[in-house]
Amino acid sequence: MFLELAGLCKRYGQTMAVDGFDLEAARGECVCILGPSGCGKTTTIGMVGGFVSPDAGSIRLDGQDVTHLPPNVRPTCTVFQNYALFPHMTVLKNVVYGLKFRGASKAQAARAGRDMLEMTGLSGLGERRVTDLSGGEQQRVALARALILEPKVLLLDEPLSNLDARLRVSLRREIKDVQTRLGITMLYVTHDQDEALALADRLVVMNAGRIEQTGPPEEVYARPASLFVARFLGRANLMPGPDGLLLVRPEDMFFCDAPGRRQGTVLARLFGGPVTTYLVEAGLPQPLEVDVLGGDSPRRESGEKVAVDWRRERAVDAG
Repeated sequence: MFLELAGLCKRYGQTMAVDGFDLEAARGECVCILGPSGCGKTTTIGMVGGFVSPDAGSIRLDGQDVTHLPPNVRPTCTVFQNYALFPHMTVLKNVVYGLKFRGASKAQAARAGRDMLEMTGLSGLGERRVTDLSGGEQQRVALARALILEPKVLLLDEPLSNLDARLRVSLRREIKDVQTRLGITMLYVTHDQDEALALADRLVVMNAGRIEQTGPPEEVYARPASLFVARFLGRANLMPGPDGLLLVRPEDMFFCDAPGRRQGTVLARLFGGPVTTYLVEAGLPQPLEVDVLGGDSPRRESGEKVAVDWRRERAVDAG
């Protein structure tokens, strides 16, 4: 396997930040590490990048043990949440900065820099100062500065968290496009479930320093291994089932003619453009959420008595 993390552990005082983290990633794979604040995902990527020393475990990259190599000689590059750009330098000088430590001539660095600016959508901005750029443009500069060094693994730690929602969607598409074109292995840390689902070839869900579940995003979403994963990754309705709790996603529920599987009363209608979500009181601790595509069902009003059912093949036994 191209990247192997085995038994990584890190403790800060009495707190076990990362506890026995195991992961294998193939060459060219995009792995997203997803979890709430404080779950250990940033510490994990810090150990891979060499900025955090593990208390136990090992890191192997392309057959080489890099566990104790410093960041500057490790074949990885990190794009940080705050971008860590040099404010007194131009865009081009920021991008090519690391090449001077690789023995590149000024002409070689400039040529490589211009090519990288074009790849990351920054053509024509090479002589601008980074302080004059928008947040999205600064993020592209940070990405270009990392990619120009041709790392074996690109590490990204919440790189889009400081941007507005629309720009995040646009830039995550660009990041995925660049990663796919270059065939680079990528570890991407985020707390944003939509971001992780959109980017990941494989998803790692963390909680309290441990891995809760690993797998393709479609599999983790459709078949969560724990209640934590079900609740953290998307929305979930929980109902009594034959063996305990039954988990059904809102998009797998629908209104039907009586009697249905559950009777209830519409509490609220939440219009969301292409999808409308209804909250239905059905005698459970929490209202059921029923997603309806626009035009697929008559409009339901608050106080209306309804019957709901769900796609049985999509229901998950949550224990």
